[in-house]
Amino acid sequence: MKHIWLLLALLALTSCKETEEQMAADLLGEIESLYAQGDYDATLDSIMSLRERFPMAIEERRQALRIWQNASLKMAQADVIHTDSALQRTLRLIEQTPNLGQANRLRMRRDSLKARYEAMCGVVRMIHFRQKELNEATATANVKK
Repeated sequence: MKHIWLLLALLALTSCKETEEQMAADLLGEIESLYAQGDYDATLDSIMSLRERFPMAIEERRQALRIWQNASLKMAQADVIHTDSALQRTLRLIEQTPNLGQANRLRMRRDSLKARYEAMCGVVRMIHFRQKELNEATATANVKK
């Protein structure tokens, strides 16, 4: 009889515990909130946490992947804008600088900014490609259902 009460007590305690999917869904809600606030670094960190803590929460991870792509895209686009602005300033300074040594240093900076700009544009293109792939895969999976 004593063992039955112990077993019932354990069942009562474990039945109150949230399931992995419920906890993952709660974390996904926080992730969506962070994304809506524009805190993309925290969004990506939280998605990494979701992946580590809830490896079996497949649907939540799938939704988090879309948010990951969107947040990464927003960050890359902001970097492209910032880099382009710095590049335009540097080009204007090169034209206005009479000192040859300073102009050469600005040209090196220009080259570096151009390389960064092109790399970030490549990142944006890749994210768009991956988003298209994911959308097509989801559409195919929905048709099969």
